[in-house]
Amino acid sequence: MHPVMRLPPDADTQALRKALWRYRIGHRITVEDDGQVLWIADPGQRDALLALVARWQQGDPLELAEHASPGQTPALFAMLKQLPVTVALVAISLVIFALMGVFGDLMVVALTIVPIGIVGGELSYGSLVDTLASGQVWRLLSPAFLHFGWMHLIFNLMWVWYFGRQVEALQGGRTLLLLVVLAGVLANLAQYATGTVLFGGMSGVVYALLGHVWLMSRRVPGSGFFVPQMLVVFMLGWMVFTMTDMAGLVGFGNVANEAHLGGLVVGLVTGWYYSVRRLRS
Repeated sequence: MHPVMRLPPDADTQALRKALWRYRIGHRITVEDDGQVLWIADPGQRDALLALVARWQQGDPLELAEHASPGQTPALFAMLKQLPVTVALVAISLVIFALMGVFGDLMVVALTIVPIGIVGGELSYGSLVDTLASGQVWRLLSPAFLHFGWMHLIFNLMWVWYFGRQVEALQGGRTLLLLVVLAGVLANLAQYATGTVLFGGMSGVVYALLGHVWLMSRRVPGSGFFVPQMLVVFMLGWMVFTMTDMAGLVGFGNVANEAHLGGLVVGLVTGWYYSVRRLRS
């Protein structure tokens, strides 16, 4: 985030905020001792932001801000274009979920961490070493894109969108992609180490993004990252709850707890690393 200007401490910025979001101008307004500071995520949108602020200061109701001019790229398309990695994560997960509905178990066994099958009425699976030696390296990450129900899918993608777009908008698509691959692989390996082979979901990545965004917001308050404290408490509380026997009694026993924990550790490490770099710069 980059500071743009200081607004009066008692200014009602609600209309300005709405107008900025309608134009998909990423911003944040923080309350300081001597006023409100307006920040912008993309310096390239500074002129557009200043134009809207000028209209707002003149008492313009900003009604025309609800629609982009004919010569502009549609706002939704423009936003999606700025978040290619986040959009790709959501799209790939949705496509794979749809293909699971068409091909069933064939799709599942193609993406599990090791090949699995049924031999003599029992589950059979190969070793990870043999799997990787045969060139099936994608299996280290692919379980993250397996979701076994609508609620599982929606819950994960909702948080991927919430946290992922912050990382991509503020640190770039490469950083988000690196974080997803690192967290996905290590979370899957952590779950596999427990002896589990049939698992999936983006939860490990979600907890990595949570840890990364939370630590960046705490250590570098001006970075633009934000996560409500109660959301952090809820997510961590949910992770601990699913590790208890009580979770099994209410139908939540089959949860990839080790993947959650592994992802969280990755996110905290990357959050610490990038926050140190930011503080030193």
